[in-house]
Amino acid sequence: MTGQLRLQLSFMMFLEYFIKGAWFVTLGTYLAKNLQATGLEVANIFSTQSLGAVLAPFFIGFIADRYFNAERVLAVLHLLGAILLFFMSRAEDAANFYPYIFVYFIAYMSSLALSNSIAFRQMTDAKKQFPSIRVWGTIGWVCSGVVISYVFHWDAPGAIQIGALKNTFLMAAVCSLILAVFSFFLPKTPPMAVNKDKKFNFGSAIGLDALGLLKNRSFLIFFVTVVVICIPISFYYQNANPYLVQVGLPNPTAKMAMGQLSEAICLLFIPFFFIRFGYKKMIMVGILAWVARYLLFAFGDTHSYLLIIGILLHGICYDFMFVVGQIYTDTIAGEKYKSSAQGLVTIAMYGIGMLLGFWVAGYISDYLKGHYPADFWWYLWTVPAGLAGVCFLLFTFFFKEDKKGLGSSAAHLENEGNM
Repeated sequence: MTGQLRLQLSFMMFLEYFIKGAWFVTLGTYLAKNLQATGLEVANIFSTQSLGAVLAPFFIGFIADRYFNAERVLAVLHLLGAILLFFMSRAEDAANFYPYIFVYFIAYMSSLALSNSIAFRQMTDAKKQFPSIRVWGTIGWVCSGVVISYVFHWDAPGAIQIGALKNTFLMAAVCSLILAVFSFFLPKTPPMAVNKDKKFNFGSAIGLDALGLLKNRSFLIFFVTVVVICIPISFYYQNANPYLVQVGLPNPTAKMAMGQLSEAICLLFIPFFFIRFGYKKMIMVGILAWVARYLLFAFGDTHSYLLIIGILLHGICYDFMFVVGQIYTDTIAGEKYKSSAQGLVTIAMYGIGMLLGFWVAGYISDYLKGHYPADFWWYLWTVPAGLAGVCFLLFTFFFKEDKKGLGSSAAHLENEGNM
């Protein structure tokens, strides 16, 4: 890989994740403080990310993989994204905000898949080259938080009251426009010849071909665990920034970005821990980290160091649960069902789990505000801690790591398909 190509792909990843980090982290605060959205309205808006994750495979498989160069589709998607972000900044209430973010997430989730596709198609050794490219996405997300908190101070209490967070959408819109223009200068990535003649199957795109893997008890338990754990996880994405603002943590957006730094660091240690602990113990630690994070938040309103520890746990929370889970899925699926199995798990996480999670979080938020206003935040964090604890017990007692049998389910499924 040439230095110029590495620079191009790294800048693409930087902007791709800077754009989302620029407004998504503070979205919950903006909706509650500036648009006076209810808990269920906030939940519906956050759930558009899940709907976008479900619909993106259709767009990518039916259009981008067949008729147009990936870099050109990426440009169009981010041009559309810039327009939608501008209108999101102009929306006066949650009802007017919803249609813009709904369309936006279909475009953005599609652009995530395309940016990865462009990167992989240009690499000669993805295992060695992709991590050093993808890490610039994490750096972009962190930088967006630093810009919001330390450069413009848009998340300061006084600034929030006068609507300064509206500027986060405008900043993201400008960056989206820059990426749209830059995409035309990315290496040409035409559709794969095999995709032009292959009939598109939406079921295959979202992983339905791999449903037979659920006959494996351990994979079924893992699948259910992924869905269940995403319910308490949704509480964090929806409420963390509003909570940190409420308790007066200085520069909350930048401090939340510390979680992405811990995520990048934990990624480096995953191979080391794999050798010593295996899938089950690592996923167990990942689930327990969510329990610990929520308990730290529940008791951290008067001890800011507890909040910082809770934020820094993000690397273990995410990597040990989802990254390890994706590797487990890749291992057990076998060659024929790798893509379908990953699609199935992605839909389980972002499509089913988080969709349910955002709605549950929204309903519980409204209920607690009405019945326990004095202890609202304590209850709001102990509820997902309890849910994550139940998930931990489910996985611990029913999941069995069969190192010798990995891949056997895929082989059995393939044999059935050949009959």
